[in-house]
Formats: sequence, C-alpha cells, structure tokens
Amino acid sequence: MPSVEKIRLLANYLGVTTSELLGEASGSPSSGIRVPVLGTIPAGIPLEAIEDILDWEEIPAAWGSGDRQYFGLRVKGDSMYPRYLEGDTVILRKETTCESGDDCAVLVNGDAATLKQVIRKGDGSLELRPTNPAYPPRIYSPAEIESFPVQIIGVVVELRRKIK
Repeated sequence: MPSVEKIRLLANYLGVTTSELLGEASGSPSSGIRVPVLGTIPAGIPLEAIEDILDWEEIPAAWGSGDRQYFGLRVKGDSMYPRYLEGDTVILRKETTCESGDDCAVLVNGDAATLKQVIRKGDGSLELRPTNPAYPPRIYSPAEIESFPVQIIGVVVELRRKIK
C-alpha cells in the first residue's frame, strides 16, 4: 500500500482531500471503496513489482469489513493466458497465505513479483503454476521459501478487463 505521505502528496497535487482521494467522503453517497492499482505484475518470468499508483478501482464497501485490505495490479506478460491478458487489472486481498489452487501475487527474492496459481504440496513446498503451457511451473522447497524468500502478498478476488 502507498505510504500516508505519498497519499498526501497526491491529494495535494490533485487539489482534493485525502478522504476524497481514498473515496471515504464525497458529495454523494458511494456504494464502494476506492483501491489503488499500484503497478504492474508480470504474468511470466518474475520482474520487479512497480509501486506507482497507476489508477484507482472501486470495490464493494462490504469487502472492507473485518479490516481486510485490497489493492489492484496490472497484468503484464502472457504466462497466465488465457485466464489473464496483458493489461487486465486484478483486484487482490492482501494476504500472506492462500489455499492451494488460488491465483496469487507472489514475491520472490523480496522484490520480484509474479502472478501465478499457487499449489501447496504435502511436503511444504510451493508450486507456482502458469496457465500458459509455454511456461514451466516453478517449485520452491521449504528451505528455498525461507532463504529466497518466497512470499504471498495477495490473493486474486476479481479480474477487471477493459475492452477499450
């Protein structure tokens, strides 16, 4: 998530309050919460995740109950084709764990993020599985998960695709 200072700077630049920028207050009632689309996430070979705010997406207000946090990422690459296309926006719930079979944003080596289906193995290893057969899955042992590290940062809850 962007820092409070970055949110303040952006609000000042746009001439709005931080509450308006975050969708917390407006002249008319809102049915949702605005979440930042923070940058791109490769759906291919892991590359650095960009933490710039590219856009904002609105999600249902009910999703925010229980202090759950959400963010969006823009898909780059084709390893998850045909499920996700380059330019799609995925909305993720900020999580550090997932169920086997979930599509997740995963950090590898602390700064390289990728979007993959996560398969949990009985021995504690994780398989990061692309849907495009042109890309091989990557399997990380429990020792590699600790040493690299391999960290789940979010679970995909929604796909948003713009036609034009």
